[in-house]
Amino acid sequence: MPPVKALAKSLGTSQKRLKPILDLVRGQRVDDALNSLNLLPSPWAKSVAKVVASAAANAENNMLMDRDNLRIVHISADNAKSIKRFRPRARGRIGRIIKRSSHVMVVVDEDENRS
Repeated sequence: MPPVKALAKSLGTSQKRLKPILDLVRGQRVDDALNSLNLLPSPWAKSVAKVVASAAANAENNMLMDRDNLRIVHISADNAKSIKRFRPRARGRIGRIIKRSSHVMVVVDEDENRS
């Protein structure tokens, strides 16, 4: 069967903040990844956990895969549209503020070794 994916668009954080969280769960089984993410103190870990759970639900409901055999085969954060703001600075100048956001994609597939 083809792998199943889930996508969260425009999370309000940069790729740099998400990278350590994604590196932690890359390659893990879905249940282990969700347990790891729920123990992390970062609020962005909760958002990543939602995407992982969504990918698992998509695989279970749409492709009739067994949830116990699901493994994260690909997880990544890509750039989304940045919000640009300005802050007044000294002597009539402005400082540019760029609020970055990102898209998170999770791909899960059945683990052949566990069947």
